[in-house]
Amino acid sequence: MDMKRIAITQGDPAGIGPEVIVKALSSREVRRCCRAIVIGNADTVEEAVRRSGLRLRVRPVSTAAGLDSAPGIINVLHVSSRRSSMKCRPSVSAGRAVVRYIEKAVDCAVQREVDAIVTGPISKESLKMAGYGWPGHTELLAELTDAKDAAMMFVSKRLRLILCTIHIPLRKVPGKITEPLVLRTIRCAQKGMAMLGRGAPRIAVAGLNPHGGEAGIMGDEEGRIILPAVKKAQREGLDVSGPFPPDVVFHKAWNGEFDIIVCMYHDQGLIPFKMLAFDTGVNVTVGLPIIRTSPDHGTAFDIAWKNRASPSSMIEAIKLAAKMKLPG
Repeated sequence: MDMKRIAITQGDPAGIGPEVIVKALSSREVRRCCRAIVIGNADTVEEAVRRSGLRLRVRPVSTAAGLDSAPGIINVLHVSSRRSSMKCRPSVSAGRAVVRYIEKAVDCAVQREVDAIVTGPISKESLKMAGYGWPGHTELLAELTDAKDAAMMFVSKRLRLILCTIHIPLRKVPGKITEPLVLRTIRCAQKGMAMLGRGAPRIAVAGLNPHGGEAGIMGDEEGRIILPAVKKAQREGLDVSGPFPPDVVFHKAWNGEFDIIVCMYHDQGLIPFKMLAFDTGVNVTVGLPIIRTSPDHGTAFDIAWKNRASPSSMIEAIKLAAKMKLPG
């Protein structure tokens, strides 16, 4: 059986993306699970190889077909003729470049030239400086693929979660939590777990307020919005329960009581997740017509281009992309 073809976007050239990619592609476990192609700037990838001290050779290619999977070869689909000299900080040129890389990767996936894409970390500030309005990968990928219900799912060995709201200010979260949104996210949790090969997941839904609202004393969203969505999902046949107080639901999932948690907002889920799985966590976009994973970290400008970045999360993202299947 042929190995999966994985397109890996380089990410922000000023960040740790190029470094963690070349380190990941030098690992035996990645070479065993897929045939990879980096989409980005070949000169930047070569510099990352050189600074990392790896014995690898960059092979520029013009198509995702016919990849050289020999050890020591990194296939790079060069889509940017201008190489940014800036490092360790956001820039207009980086913002423009990463969008071109992502657009090309999505096109390759939609055309079935690759089986999945793994995205290197990007800087939201670079995107903004370049004049783009997307607050992150998820929104950009949803627009490029015309996906209406894309959601962010985070995966580690013992903890998995999915977010109702993503990149919005905390003060706006309560107004965005609606019954239809919670129900859609529960359904996305079911779909995301199916992509991981888990067809009947036990889904927990977190509350929004401290102590789950404490019977309405600290907020009524649990009874007014979240619980009705849970009941509707149960009537659809999903194994879902809640809402649970946010301060206990992660302990329950960590101890094996649930397979995935539906979280109301970004930091509710990401603070415990990164505390427990910072180096191995993977970000998965559920609801796209393509498979997309990403390491669960940012550009790390503070350590970029110093040969200090760990490739662990990138390795896990590539391995997971090679295992996942689209539903249906």
